[in-house]
Parts: sequence; C-alpha cells; structure tokens
Amino acid sequence: MPKCTRLGWFLPYTPTQNEYGAWKHHYIACVSSLDWLTPREAAAVYGTLNEPKTEDEEFKERQREKCLRKIIWEKIAFRKKELFKARPPWLSGTRCSRSMSLPGGPWMQREGAGFYEALERQLVLASLDALPTRSNLSGSHSSPFLVKKNHHGVGGTDDSSSCALQPCVILISSRIPAYEMVVESVKVGVVTVPYEHSGVTLEGLLHLLDRALKGRKARSLGIFSGGNSREIDLLQGYKISIKNLLWPEVRDFWEKLGSYVAAEEEGGRVDFFVPLGASEAGLEVLSQLSQLTGTFFSAPTGIATGSFQHILSDWLGPQQDRPPPSDYFSESKLQAWTNFTDSLEDTLKSVRKEFRPLFKNLQRSISGRILGQLMFDSLSMASILDNQDAAQALADGLLELSKEGSDKPLEFLSSFLLKKSSKKSEEFEGNDILLDCDVKVTSDPLMKERGAIEDNFQDTKSSPNQSNLNMEVLFKLERKLQMNSVEKRTRVVKELVQSERRYVQMLGIVRDVYARPLRAALASNRAILSAANIHIIFSDVLRILNLNREFLANLRDRLQEWSPAHCVGEIFIKFGRQLNTYTNFFNNYPVVLKTIEKCREMTPAFRAFLKRHDNTIATKMLSLPELLLYPSRRFEEYIHLLYALRLHTPAGHIDRGDLTAAIDQIKNYKGYIDQIKENIKMREQLTHVQTTISDCPTLSEANRYLIRIQDVVQLHCYDEEMDFPLRLYEQTRDLSLFLFNDALLVTSRATSHTPFERTSKTTYQFIASVALPRMFIEDIPDSKYVKNAFILQGPMREWICATEAADDKFLWLSALQTAIRSSMK
Repeated sequence: MPKCTRLGWFLPYTPTQNEYGAWKHHYIACVSSLDWLTPREAAAVYGTLNEPKTEDEEFKERQREKCLRKIIWEKIAFRKKELFKARPPWLSGTRCSRSMSLPGGPWMQREGAGFYEALERQLVLASLDALPTRSNLSGSHSSPFLVKKNHHGVGGTDDSSSCALQPCVILISSRIPAYEMVVESVKVGVVTVPYEHSGVTLEGLLHLLDRALKGRKARSLGIFSGGNSREIDLLQGYKISIKNLLWPEVRDFWEKLGSYVAAEEEGGRVDFFVPLGASEAGLEVLSQLSQLTGTFFSAPTGIATGSFQHILSDWLGPQQDRPPPSDYFSESKLQAWTNFTDSLEDTLKSVRKEFRPLFKNLQRSISGRILGQLMFDSLSMASILDNQDAAQALADGLLELSKEGSDKPLEFLSSFLLKKSSKKSEEFEGNDILLDCDVKVTSDPLMKERGAIEDNFQDTKSSPNQSNLNMEVLFKLERKLQMNSVEKRTRVVKELVQSERRYVQMLGIVRDVYARPLRAALASNRAILSAANIHIIFSDVLRILNLNREFLANLRDRLQEWSPAHCVGEIFIKFGRQLNTYTNFFNNYPVVLKTIEKCREMTPAFRAFLKRHDNTIATKMLSLPELLLYPSRRFEEYIHLLYALRLHTPAGHIDRGDLTAAIDQIKNYKGYIDQIKENIKMREQLTHVQTTISDCPTLSEANRYLIRIQDVVQLHCYDEEMDFPLRLYEQTRDLSLFLFNDALLVTSRATSHTPFERTSKTTYQFIASVALPRMFIEDIPDSKYVKNAFILQGPMREWICATEAADDKFLWLSALQTAIRSSMK
C-alpha cells in the first residue's frame, strides 16, 4: 500500500477486513501495464519544451543507460549459462555460438523465453539507433571540422561554396566489368567516385558523394552501374525498379541525391548509363524519379545486349552539341573499353590480386586509375583503335579464303582486301551502331575481340562530302523524327530474326565442329571419347539447337509475310512452353564443364582434338567452353527485344497482350537462371573465405552471402572508469571483420614478409563468430587519444576496434547496421 499511494495508484474500493493481497495485485497490475520511456525516448516521441542539455548532462545520461544495459545483460547471461555449456559445435572453447537460443528448461520455455528475447531485441535496436549519422560521424562529440563541414553542406549559404564552379560527377560501380579502365577513361576535371557494389548502403553512397562534392552542387551527375532496360543495379540488395522506387529508404535516397544536383533551369541533370529509355518500365522509372526530385533524368534509348554499346546510342532529352558520355569520358578510351569488356575483366581479376597488397593504402579512385592506365598501356589501345577496320577486313578475308579453298591464298586475299577497301567509301553508315535503329543487339565481346563476323542489315548509301556533313546529320535527324511506330516495330522484328540467326549459327558450330567429328570417330572404331561422355557434353546443347532452329524458322516465316497487323508474341509463348530443354542444360552445365576438363586431362586424343579445333576460324576464334556460354546470355537478349517490341506496339494492337505474357514468361525463366548463377557465386565466395581463414568453421549454409570485409585494429582501454575524452587506448593486434548477412566473423590478421621482396603475405586466424541479431554496437566519440573507434559486443566477448579513416568507419557501421536490421526481420 505505501508504494501504491506514493506513486498515486489508489484502489477504487476499500478492501474488506479478511481480503488479503488486494494492494499487492493492484501494484502488479499497474506495473505490468506501465508505459515508461527514458527522457531521450520521450523527447523523440512527444517532443520537449526544456532547454537543450549540456554535453556533460547528456554524457552522464549515456553513462547511466550504459550501466543499465550492462546490468540487464549480466542477468540475461546468467540465465543462459546452461546453454553455453551445451552449445552446438559452431564454435568451441570460449567462443560464442552462431545461433544461440534461450535455455531449454521448462520454466524458461513457459515463462521467460519470450520476455528475454523481446528484451534483447529491444536492446540491440536501441544500440543501432544510437549510432552516428551522416551529419555526425563521431556521435555527440564531433570534431569542429566535421561540425563546420556539415554546416556548410550541400545547399548551404557559404560564399566560397556558392562561388565554386559546379563540377560534373560520375559514380562508378565496382560491378561494372573492368571498372578500373572506366575510371581511367574519365576526363580531367570530372569528379570520380568509385564505390563497392556490395558492402555499401544507400546512406553510405550519399556520404561518399557528399565528401566528393565538398559543399558544392553538381552540374551533372552520372551513375555508371549495372542494370538493364527495366532496372538499375545500384547496390547489393537495391535493384531500383518501379516496384521498389517508393520504398521509404529508396525514396529518401533519391530525394537527397537530387539535392546535390543543380536545378533543371541551370542545366542540372542526372545521367544513367543504363538503357532505361528502351522500355516502358524504364521510362516509368525515369518519370517517377523526375517527379520525386524535380531533376531531369536522362538515359540511353538503345540496347546492346552482351556489351555496353548502348551508352553510345541516342539519349533521352533535348538535343545537345554532344552526347552525355562526352561530358564525362574520353570517347576513344570508352569505345575501346566497350569492345573488350569481358576479356579485360578476366585479365584484371589476376591483376587486382597481384596489386592489391601494394594499393591497399591508396584511395579507390587513385588505384583504379593506376590499374586502368596500366591496362591501356599494355594493350596499346591507340593502335587497336586505329587498326580495327584492318583487323576486321583481314578476318573477313581469312573466312572467305577458308570457304573458297583457293590454291593461291595470297593473291585471293589481296584481291578480297582491295574489294573491301573500294567499298569502304560507300558504307558511311555501315559501322554506325544504334543510330538509325532503336534496338541493335551486338555480337558477344568474345567474338569482337577475335575478329568475328557480324551481320548488319542497316542500309548503306554514298559517303557525304565534308562540306555537306552537317546537312547529312540534319537529314538523318529529320528522318528519325518522322519514323513512325510501324517502322520502328519492323526494325525490332528484323533485329530479332538476325540475332536469332547468329545465335543458331553459334550453336551449330558446337554440332558441326565438335559433336559430329567425335561421333564419327566413335562409329569408325577410332573413338576419341566414349559414347557416355559425348552424350553428357553435347546432348543438351544439341536439343537446344533443334528447339531454336524451329523457333528461328517460325520467326523467319512471320517476317517474310510481315505487315503491321502481324504478331510475334504468340511465337514466343509457344517457345516458352518448351523451356524445359534449357532447364536440363542449366542443371547439367557444371557437370558438362567438369566432364570436359576431366576428359582433357585423362584422354590425350581429346586434348589433341581440342587443340586442333579451339580458337580457329571455324569456331570464330572461340573455345568449346566459351561457345557453351551463349545459351545463358540469350535470355537477356530476348527480354530486351521483347520490351523494345512492346514499346513500339500501339496500345490497341492485338499483339500487345501476347507480348506482355511472353515478357513475364521469359523474365521468370531469366530469374531462374540468375538464381543458379547467384548460388554458384555464393558457394565459391564462401569456399574462398573458408580456405583463407585458418581454423574457420563450416560457412556453407543456405542463403548466406558475404557483404563486406573491413580491416581494423583492436584497442585496449587502460581505465574504463575514466571519462570518454580522457581514456587512453593501446593497439593490441590487427583484426579483419567478415560481415555476412546472418553473422559476423572476427579474425586476427597477420602480415609476413619474404626476404629481398617488397610484397607481403596476409594470413587470417579465426577468433569468433557472432549472430547478427545478438550483436551490440556502441560508438566511441573521437577524442585527443582515439579516432574512428567503436565497440562490438557479443554475448560473451567484446572488441574495441578502430578503422584507418573516418569514411571506413561510417561505411562499415552503416553496412553492419543495415545487416543487423535485415537479420531481425
């Protein structure tokens, strides 16, 4: 009764003489229904009329909250003591379990399990809410520099910022093949911001842009990332499309991004190097972004499947003196990169591995430029660009020579090249890609770099004189503006047939050059491979060839009797019902490649057979494994062409419904292929991490993937009783933190050097693993004695860590915070 009366909790009646426990039950009822908030939580919810607290008062309040959390955590840990003794074998010794649960006693399961889980969840979320934001990288004790920088941020009134020139800024994703060469292609004076596709959040990307602009606004902002005609592959987990554009965090990101760009009246714009202008879904994305931000968004209107030639096509928006890519990049280097993307990426994988120890302390933009310049110098890009036409002519001549079988090869080749040079002046438009046609599916980069033959159905005419060049450009523009949807639709259908014919030709090479000779040798008792191995390697791809030959015949028949009323969607729907043939191929694809490798190692005759036929004119300078890549790439081409076809199909056309159904059908199957690719990539990634870390537990688990790796130093505090600004720390060892989507792996990092060599070797030793829903994070404010520090606390241990740079700390905490919230959903 005294407690209740002191708190103002009075009984609504007077207890009788023999009624015991009335005040007790009343007290329990009031306490269990009590809605109590800390002063900071109450101020966040209801606001406050009090004066702002001083730093000392806020610091004391934080200390009290920390002590309270510590007391509660000790009580929870005591309750779970029995669990830790019988935990599963994810960890051993004193290391914490990957997936901890409450004790299995009947009392805990009946009464306490839900309470403690909810309490722990609340504490974890509270620790995430207390982390620093972009405006305050070091909590409540930011350095004056950071406070001043935030005060004069983008959109501020600082005179020096307003008077500064508005630069062009380009964001370049690491998901782009050979992105270092793209970084090197950027013009002098353009602000380059390379960023990691994985391990960076939307807030982290804004932070990098803010640091690059330094309070200025961008005249134009380019975003060079992966994607297609419907979506932008901006970051891991954020493929921006019309479905997620209005999500709160995505919408907030684009609104903030628009504030970094000059107003549209001043010529400000955002350029996507993704062909969003080639489909209705992409145009809807651009329209929604313009409405959200009030900024003009531009994108290419052409498509170049299998390469990045679409960035050289026409762009949306008013006609300018030069296309948007010219504002950011050197055209010659960019053209060279677009022609060799796949092969350059394969080469750069080994180059990155060799140079990573030397460049680990350099900024990404600097190291990217160094590697890009190294590749350009090694490949002599200037000579390649000057001799591309000659290389193509030589390839054509060699192919004709192989067909003719002439007894005088030199004379035949000379006469062929003379004919090619005489026709060169009559083919002014023959090399234009994506100028006279809205959709142009280019050949695979592997074919381009080896001088493969490309079909081109564009019309040719006489080359204009230099004095009439400007008039020719005007006539071309006028003809393009007058082209109606019927003509555009016809062009797309023609390109569909042409690209399908090229695809069937590539599959036919597998049959004619590899499968038939091997079967003939088997039938003549001179077997190179056994019948079982021939069946494993070629049976699925030959079924695909027969299916697509039938598909091509249907398309060709429809094109021969083509009229505006004819339809293509029904042919695709019929084709989509037979995709189980492709399913068998993709399910057996890893087995096929392993069989080829095994037979090459164990059968000398097959090794000699591959050596005779791989990378020859008959195979268009490709090997057998490279030819088997084509089925997986073709579905992306189908989707691009179907979207372009629907874009130029009137709303009332009978084919529009079938095209929509065909798009959904092919998209679903493309999602199946992407899932297979992603699973293989995840398994390889987890296997690599596990082999890299000594004594690492098994990482292979369904749906687990690596988000980010962060190198830090572990700190030790001399006296935790002292105030934060006066605490002294010493560095004890180097750590590497491996962040997965469900767990955090803590490892020690050691560096060893070899005599007489500059390079070093880095080794990792497993320390602990903590499930993300049980991870507490606390920021350590910057002081005179420590910078960029934070605390990671698990159920059994805690680590005081510090990064090398403030940007690394913010990006790491942002990624960790996002991963923890996602794991708790």
